[in-house]
Amino acid sequence: MRFLPVAVAAGVASLVAVSCKDDSQMGVADVDAAVFPTMVTRDVETLISDSGITRFRITTPVWFVYDEVGEPYWRFPEGLYLEKFDDIFRKEATIRSDSAIYFKNKQLWRLDGNVDISNVANERFLTQQLYWDQRAHKVYSDSFIHIERADKVIEGYGFESNEQMSRYSISNVAGIFPAAAFTGGDRAARNDNADTVAVPEPSPATPTDTLKVRTR
Repeated sequence: MRFLPVAVAAGVASLVAVSCKDDSQMGVADVDAAVFPTMVTRDVETLISDSGITRFRITTPVWFVYDEVGEPYWRFPEGLYLEKFDDIFRKEATIRSDSAIYFKNKQLWRLDGNVDISNVANERFLTQQLYWDQRAHKVYSDSFIHIERADKVIEGYGFESNEQMSRYSISNVAGIFPAAAFTGGDRAARNDNADTVAVPEPSPATPTDTLKVRTR
C-alpha cells in the first residue's frame, strides 16, 4: 500500500501527457450539476452537530448532495429516518418519510410520502407532506394530518407546531374521535415491522375552527 501514491501519481502523469498530446481532438465534457450530484453516500448512519452539540441522527439508504447548484440541497430518494435530540442528547422526536429534501441555505426540510412523526409524549403524527423550518424552529403542513393521542384521535388540514411537536395547532379540524374508535380496521394501517405507514382517508366530518394543543 505504501507504493500506491507513487502509482497513482504515475497514472495521473500519463493521463496528463495523453491529454496534452490529443488536446486538439479532445474536449472537456460538461457536467450538469442539477442532474449529477457532487457526492453520493449509501447506507448512511451519521450524527449531525450544531454549535458543538449533537442535534440529529440520520439513517438513510442513499444520500445525494447537490452543492454546485444555485440552491444547494440534499436529497434522500429512498427514505429517511431522523432522530432529534435536545441539549443533553435526549431524544425529542423521531421522523420517518418515504423521501426527503433538505435545502441547505434555507435550512428547510421537505418530507414526502407516509410521513410518520412521534414525540416524547408518544403522540403520533401521520401525513403525506411536511415542512420543517430550522431557522424559524417550526414544523408545518397544508396537507391532511392524522394525530393519534392516548385519549383521542384528531384529523384535519393545515398544521403548525414547534420543533418538539409538543405545542401544535390544526387550522381546519375535520374530526375529533375517542381513541377507542380507531382500534382494529378503523385505525391507521400500521405494522411495527414495516418501513412505511399508510395515512387513513380524511373523515367526512364538517371542519371546525382552529384547534391548539399543548402537551408539555
